[in-house]
Amino acid sequence: MIIYNVTLSIDKEFEKQWLDWMKTTHIPDIMKTGLFLDCKISRVLAEEAGGHTYAIAYTLKNMHDYEKYQKEFAAKLQAEHSKKFAGKFAAFRTLLEVVYSYE
Repeated sequence: MIIYNVTLSIDKEFEKQWLDWMKTTHIPDIMKTGLFLDCKISRVLAEEAGGHTYAIAYTLKNMHDYEKYQKEFAAKLQAEHSKKFAGKFAAFRTLLEVVYSYE
């Protein structure tokens, strides 16, 4: 299993608008690709002066699905986000492989 994690810090004045847009538009658009199993948004509890930081974790079955997402969908979806919130956020992405899960 693969976790595609996007960690993003958003300016406080745009936080509510960003979070609403993520829930109603961006994440549903990503899930519509059919490549992701689920998505979780978590807020980092340590506060920063300029805004809050969030971790958005998207789960995929395998690397093939991640590579397909990157090749066919990522550029367009990331561009939509960047255009809507230009200059209001900073983000980085991390790719994780689940090696053990205890449930």
